[in-house]
Amino acid sequence: MKTKPQSSIRWRLLLAFAFSILLAVFTVLFLLFMALVLSQISIVGLVLQVLEQSLGVLGVCIITGIIFFIIYFFLFTQRTIAYIEEINRKVNLMAKGDFSAAIPLRSRDELGLLAENINTMSARLKESIDEERSAERTKTELITSVSHDLRTPLTSILGYLDLVVNDRYRDELALRYYADIAFHKSKRLQQLIDELFEYTRVSYGGMKAVYEQIDLVELLEQLTEEFVPLLQEASMVCRLTPSHKKVYVKADANLLVRVFENLLTNAMRYGKEGKYVDIEVIEGERVLVRMTNYGEPIPAKDLPHLFDRFYRVEKSRSLDSGGAGLGLAIAQSIISLHGGKITAQSDSSGTTFEVELK
Repeated sequence: MKTKPQSSIRWRLLLAFAFSILLAVFTVLFLLFMALVLSQISIVGLVLQVLEQSLGVLGVCIITGIIFFIIYFFLFTQRTIAYIEEINRKVNLMAKGDFSAAIPLRSRDELGLLAENINTMSARLKESIDEERSAERTKTELITSVSHDLRTPLTSILGYLDLVVNDRYRDELALRYYADIAFHKSKRLQQLIDELFEYTRVSYGGMKAVYEQIDLVELLEQLTEEFVPLLQEASMVCRLTPSHKKVYVKADANLLVRVFENLLTNAMRYGKEGKYVDIEVIEGERVLVRMTNYGEPIPAKDLPHLFDRFYRVEKSRSLDSGGAGLGLAIAQSIISLHGGKITAQSDSSGTTFEVELK
């Protein structure tokens, strides 16, 4: 908000000063006139005569003028002073941590501009504090979740290794069995740590996207070709139907591959019964990629939490049979890094993940 010269507080104070002087002069002249009219009354005449003899006419006029000037100047600046006091009260509340105490914009002068700037500063400071608290809460939750998810395979590994180290096995076959379980648990632990590392890099600014113009259709065609053996093993077929032969987006190809790999893996893991995975690429104001599988629908209560860290729809599922609950969280962070969004819909007709890119 810019202040106009005529609405500046300087001009307003100067005008208040000038009008106070003028009104004080007119008031003194009016009182002199009234004194002449009322001088015929004995009591009034006596009072006027005493004042004239002690102070003189000029002295009486000056003192009267000063008194009325102060009164008028106070009346003309009362709103401004009251506004300054209100700003001061609100600032004191903000200093105590009450950022909801916004200052009302009552004028378009420097005070109004000051109030607007203080409100903006307060809002940004509140946002910064909220973000800091949220980051601290997120880190605490992340540490708690990581500790829980790492403890399970680690405890299992230690248990089987304890059997091996203390020779508590029947024969070499049992030894190999225990070692094999410990090995697979260790691989699972490594996978979980890798996912955690990738999630923290993407979510907390450790990973920088390298943007370039890429053909999204070509990228998806190459990806689906790479997944053919896995799809055949799951008795599934992937059908890609782009709206154009070439659809270009400005993105980091490696990061997008990570997103669509995750979505395809989920489709194969939970949509086997449907036999098909359909990928549709739609070019408009923004580019949409819809990936649909026809397996068992996701319960409505779980849909809002699909992209939360460590969230798994099947609570009873172990880490061995399912993911760590980080894949979709990583995908969302990557798409957010590209200025897009990812959403999910699920009903009896299928489960669709929709990725929107610029």
